Amino acid sequence: MKNDMIAMILAGGQGSRLGDLTKAMAKPAVSFGGKYRIIDFSLSNCSNSGIDTVGVVTQYQPLELNDHIGDGSYFDLDYKSGGVTILQPHLSLEGEKWFKGTAHAIHQNVSFIDSHNPEYVLILSGDHIYKMDYEKMLDYHKEKNAALTVAVIEVPIEEASRFGIMNVDSTDRIIEFEEKPAAPKSNLASMGIYIFKWSLLKQYLKEAQTKDIDMSDFGKNIVPAYLNNGENLFAYRFSGYWKDVGTISSLWEANMEFINPCHELNIRDREWRIYSKNPIAPPQHITKQADVKNALIVDGCYINGRVKHSILSQNVNVGENSVIEDSVIMPNAVIGKNVVLKRVIVGENAQIADNVEIIGEDDIEVVGHYAMIGVSEDED
Repeated sequence: MKNDMIAMILAGGQGSRLGDLTKAMAKPAVSFGGKYRIIDFSLSNCSNSGIDTVGVVTQYQPLELNDHIGDGSYFDLDYKSGGVTILQPHLSLEGEKWFKGTAHAIHQNVSFIDSHNPEYVLILSGDHIYKMDYEKMLDYHKEKNAALTVAVIEVPIEEASRFGIMNVDSTDRIIEFEEKPAAPKSNLASMGIYIFKWSLLKQYLKEAQTKDIDMSDFGKNIVPAYLNNGENLFAYRFSGYWKDVGTISSLWEANMEFINPCHELNIRDREWRIYSKNPIAPPQHITKQADVKNALIVDGCYINGRVKHSILSQNVNVGENSVIEDSVIMPNAVIGKNVVLKRVIVGENAQIADNVEIIGEDDIEVVGHYAMIGVSEDED
């Protein structure tokens, strides 16, 4: 039996631009919005789009990510046939182990994809925040009889040089691809979301291996090769909220936008749920002397200070007279008494001692996972 389409989520990147937040954790596993992890959005999109077979390709520090995804049941993806499969690097017949790029990661997992016999394969990144119906994109792909469809989003032209830019004709056929051009010709930025005809993509990957041609990356190698060979490529325009949270500033910005209940991402939409693995926690406890304004507080938090325009994840403890503003506090962090945190991201299980002041001005300050700020070994 041939499946219509399966999804492959690339979740193996190191995420070095997130600094201390990804020293011991893959970027897609980083906490977001109080009760989610970044990869939840791609997985939930698959579930909501009716895609029942998903491969998650991991590599760097995968333990937290693997535990979070589990058997896919939290995302309604624990089907008897299909479901979620964690795909880790393995020694190939060519003696290669680590993935050299996005397309190479898919090449290493050809046997997994073939085992599900799909007509089409959807390639996703595990580190973007957005809601998208992939079924609509597939319908567009079929309508255009495309060999490859690339999801694109319009960005301000002054920012276009930061992205891979797709130049198109009047029918949205892709006629040129430019990687981070100094003088962009359009503002259609690639979202790193691709739908391929699987038989053709597999042919390109196998020929590249046979002829020793570099086809390790979709943006740098596969898309240009398709264009050079006159394949049918189309851009699929997406107009909703989308954010690549690969930097500290973009991660902080996305969290701050998330606080607003009327934000266009609309996380409270029951028609398109964002699923996650949520541990059981006691109700939040906000003491009488606490002052909470325009903040997102998740269950299990104990608040005894002032919190303004911030996100506090599960089981965060804020001590007496402490002030938290414009900050993101990740799960199980402990904030002492008389602490001041402004424009700060505090990692999971971090401890901040009494009377500490951390203020981010031009840049967002970061306290890494398990960091102990001002805490002596005796106190610990």
